[in-house]
Amino acid sequence: MSAQILSGKEVAAVVREEVGQRVSALRDRGKSVGLATVLVGEDAASQVYVRSKHRSAEKAGMLSFDHHLSAGSTQQEVEDMVRRLNADPQVDGMIVQLPLPGDLDGNRAVETIDPAKDADGLHPFNLGLLMLERGRLQPATPSGIMRILGYYGIETSGKFAVIIGRSFLVGKPMAMLLGAKGADATVVQTHSRTRDLTELTKQADILVAAIGRPSYVHGSQIKPGAVVIDVGINRTDDGLVGDVDFESAVEVAGAITPVPGGVGLMTVAALMENTVTAAELSIS
Repeated sequence: MSAQILSGKEVAAVVREEVGQRVSALRDRGKSVGLATVLVGEDAASQVYVRSKHRSAEKAGMLSFDHHLSAGSTQQEVEDMVRRLNADPQVDGMIVQLPLPGDLDGNRAVETIDPAKDADGLHPFNLGLLMLERGRLQPATPSGIMRILGYYGIETSGKFAVIIGRSFLVGKPMAMLLGAKGADATVVQTHSRTRDLTELTKQADILVAAIGRPSYVHGSQIKPGAVVIDVGINRTDDGLVGDVDFESAVEVAGAITPVPGGVGLMTVAALMENTVTAAELSIS
């Protein structure tokens, strides 16, 4: 058996088209949509991510504001930049690119963002609303994963979902979205210290790998026919690989996201979706 490939590129194109239509509708009402990014330092991967976000924003017809601070910036300088963008009426969505260099505190920087402009959906206020199933600006990567599942008609109700990873970026909000009313999956959240992890993964109808370790999950740990969502983007000597060993997993799973070309593209698309949602809410 060879798994169906769940193309993030295909789904992201649909989301970008939807976002572009919503941006155009707002423009007709006299409202522009603006996305701002704050990048601190010279990390090459972060620079690539930020450029991709600006390209996507511009393709959707959004204004795009790129703010770059030196790696030697202080915590105060980073937070002051965020506060200036909070006060800027042209900025509807904002991203502080993580991780921050050195001893800078990324959590504090994110908490400085106006929750109404939180394009990443990671402010504690928005995470709290997600817990209450009232969230409008949702964490981008989990939100993008839910769009993939919906686009391909993958049923979640009554399914047993196992998430490997417990970060506030992916693992924790992913568990909340899959277990929420309407999605109705039964969710088990695991991590690197979970005992007998393979016993759980081999029962999973939906397996989400978000642990940040290259090829951590092997095909032998996957239930035949399962849906496998690979969140990992790991740089190795052989190029980009996911948290799932793709070659072994594709022969066992029923469907799988590739790396690259899977969840990563949907994260950017979901950021655009959050930004236009924030703009709509600001004039509603």
